[in-house]
Amino acid sequence: MCHKIEQLRRILDNSKYTVALCGSGMMEEGGFIGIKKQDKAYDIESRYGYCVEEMYSSAFYNTRPEQFFEFYKKEMLLRAPKDTATGPALAAMEQAGRLQCVIDSNIYDKAHRGGCRRVINLHGSIYENQCPRCKKKYSLAYILDAKRVPLCDECNVPVRPMISLIGEMVDSQNMTQTTEEITKSDTLLLLGTTMASEVFRQYIKYFSGRSLVIIHKAPHYSDKEATMVILDHPMNVLPLLGYEEKKQAESNASS
Repeated sequence: MCHKIEQLRRILDNSKYTVALCGSGMMEEGGFIGIKKQDKAYDIESRYGYCVEEMYSSAFYNTRPEQFFEFYKKEMLLRAPKDTATGPALAAMEQAGRLQCVIDSNIYDKAHRGGCRRVINLHGSIYENQCPRCKKKYSLAYILDAKRVPLCDECNVPVRPMISLIGEMVDSQNMTQTTEEITKSDTLLLLGTTMASEVFRQYIKYFSGRSLVIIHKAPHYSDKEATMVILDHPMNVLPLLGYEEKKQAESNASS
């Protein structure tokens, strides 16, 4: 592992523009089991009487808001992945000038929460909620505290979590920004995802830089196309790069 960490540090130190893609493995390292995974999906359907594809959709939100929010709060919010060392490690990389952008396919905003500034939440964030009519914004706490359906206190209609539900198009601005960032990247980090990712593969094809590094837990057939592969959770790898220690040392020196 040590020689790979050194190799990765050299790649990052020599990179002119680095972009990180954060996939579902980032949720798994925080203890979240994806709702589309076979066993989890079967368990959800047996308990709610509807499949995941039905409940986690805009149609279900519009026609069965009480059942939608019961599912959403219990399965997506109350079981949210825990924060891990990955977020602060990415933030330290960013502050050291070794990371220019994070593109996250998850809805839990882990990079921002870890301290990163330049983040594209491709599928939105659980922390952004608004009334579909008057556009008044509501906090995550407001959603969780609602006894049944969180209603806008101005319009009396269900508040809309600003996330991409199954079957919905990704925000076009997010798509454009993601493509632009990957196109100009010199180094691309795939964290908790693979080159065959259902979400990212359409964007990875725009990468023409020098180094493509994959850090994920399990091997995948597409790994052979990468410059470098580390088989582990990102939270066990990125802190070893030493950027957080460097950040702390610089902070101590200036104080």
